Amino acid sequence: MSAKKEIYLRNTIFGVSDSLVSTVGLLSGIDVSGTSRQIILLTGVVYAFVEAFSMAIGSFLSEQSAEEYETGGEVDGGEPLVAGIVMFISFVVASFVPILPYLLFDLSIALWISISLSVAALFILGLVSARLVRVKMMNHATKMALLGGTAIIIGVIVGKLIK
Repeated sequence: MSAKKEIYLRNTIFGVSDSLVSTVGLLSGIDVSGTSRQIILLTGVVYAFVEAFSMAIGSFLSEQSAEEYETGGEVDGGEPLVAGIVMFISFVVASFVPILPYLLFDLSIALWISISLSVAALFILGLVSARLVRVKMMNHATKMALLGGTAIIIGVIVGKLIK
């Protein structure tokens, strides 16, 4: 696999999985604390963009550092910039999977739809990424969904405890 394809793959998978896990975990924790739909939506959208930018910066800096290490000096920043952009876009787009149920459904069921869609999206991401890298698809997809589900449980527990 070429270095450019690796950057796209790594940052897309990282951006989508981190976005799904952290956004649904945050929204779940906020939801179970008994807050309003407006606060949940505001929290989710602000989080999506702030965290996407933060992740993009982290991706840019880490890719640039890795290239500088490999070359032993300064690099132009082209590939690291692409990595950051891919990270930003994948994070923002994926964050709307757990946010949209709060726009479309009654608050009483939005939480469960948000969680279900996010875990399903993680499972699909696991299938797709496993296919691309040629590893066992079901094992990879199940691992991704279970690990993401664990983060959701943490968000719910913390939200209930702090409530």
